[in-house]
Order: sequence, then C-alpha cells, then structure tokens
Amino acid sequence: MKKWLLALLVLVLTAGLAACGTSEDNTSGEGGKEESKKIVVGASNVPHAEILEEAKALLEEKGYEMEIKTFNDYVVPNQALDSGELDANYFQHIPYLESQMAEHGYKFENAGGIHIEPIGVYSQDYTTLEDLPKGAHIIMSSSVADHGRILTMLEKEGLITLKEGVEKVKATVEDIAENPKELKFDTEYEAALLPQIFNNGEGDAVLINSNYAIDAGLNPLKDSIAIEESDSPYVNVIAVREGDGEKPAIKALVEVLRSKEIQDFILEKYEGAVVPVKE
Repeated sequence: MKKWLLALLVLVLTAGLAACGTSEDNTSGEGGKEESKKIVVGASNVPHAEILEEAKALLEEKGYEMEIKTFNDYVVPNQALDSGELDANYFQHIPYLESQMAEHGYKFENAGGIHIEPIGVYSQDYTTLEDLPKGAHIIMSSSVADHGRILTMLEKEGLITLKEGVEKVKATVEDIAENPKELKFDTEYEAALLPQIFNNGEGDAVLINSNYAIDAGLNPLKDSIAIEESDSPYVNVIAVREGDGEKPAIKALVEVLRSKEIQDFILEKYEGAVVPVKE
C-alpha cells in the first residue's frame, strides 16, 4: 500500500512539474516558448522615433507593446542592440549597418527597409552648387559610410569625377579623379554636429543627413541648395540581432511601418524630405 501511495505521489509531482515547465516555456517563443509581447526599439529622435510613435497603436492592434529609446548619435544604438538592451534599432542605412558589422563584428541582420532620408547640401552664402567658388570648403560627416554616398551625389551634380572602376558606395575623397573647383573636403565632424556647424556659418557648404536637418528645424526641400535624389539606395532599416528577423514581433513591426497608414504619415509630415519604401 505504501509503495502504491509513493508511486502515486511521484506521478502527481512529475505531472505538476511538467505543467509548470510548460507554462514557463510559454513565455519566450521558439522551442515551445511563447514570445514576449513587448519590444524595445532604439531610434534617432527625428524622424525615426516620431514614425515609431505613430506606429505604436497599430502595433498594439497586433498584440505587441513597443518601448522607444532615443539616441543622438550613430554609435551607441548598435552597441545597445549588441548587448541585448534593445530588440531592434531604427536609425541607419544599409551601407552603414554593413560597415559597423565588419568593423565591430556585430552579428546583426536587416529585418526590412522603411524609408530613405536624402542628404542635402546647405550653404549660408550660395544658392546653387554652381555658385560655389574655387577652393570652396565643403564639410561632411566623419562617417566613412556616408562618403561614397556624398561623393556620388556631387559627381552627379558635375562638381567632381570619381576614379574609373571605383565602387561608389565605398568611395572616399582619395578616389576623386577630377576636381575642377579644387573643393576642399573636411570630414572632421560627427553627423549630429553638422546643423550646428552650418548655423555657425562654418564652411562654404555643409552636407547634412535629413534626420539631423529636420531635428534642427531645417527643411531639406526648401533650405538645401541641392538634395540627393529619392532613388538613393541608402535605405534606413530595422536592424536586429542575427536570427531575430523572423520573430513574430519584429515581422509585425516591419509590416506596420510599411503599412499605408504609416507611409501616408511619412509623406504628409515630412513633405518629401523622408521617402517611404516598400522593401
């Protein structure tokens, strides 16, 4: 009788533990675990965080809560994603993401493109690129990932010619073959400081990323003397740790950000200074 009761007790305890294990496993996703219903996304203040704020309600309709953490530079958001402080970040274009992965060994992936932010050329003294004098002082971001983008833009505008065969996305000032105006390129400053540099009247022309321009009260379409074309390949993406791109919460986030509601919001709010993409 005692043996029978002991066996029954062991059976009950085993079943109880199994049930507890199943309940616990259903809290985090794959492998029998239920995914967390909250995601933390890092973003630049403008336009990324503003777009995410607009997307919050739509994401909630899909069953997910989103916490947004804002950053004022292009370095810390990737560090935070790598450390696990963030589930995703939304601030960078593909060439920058790839350069950061190569430089720091980050195991990230692109979960989906959302929009393009054309770089603009701003000047306190000149109204067109043609007006720039010989030896003009051109200030651009210290981010090497932006150099090819900027130089390609200036080449299209006829100011410079890049060396034949150079991969334009990776071009640097050393790859300039022809520079008729003898432009002097300054790459000393971080991108976030460029609006302040412009407002201080430094340089003959300053190239500023649209997110920082908008955040500083500049209108890229009205205040720039030239702007990158909207077919730019520099798409801003949702970046996640390797393997997380297929998580339901991340897929839901990308789906919401590509929805008609959010695309219409982007077009209306930024009036073409930020351009949504579908892939």
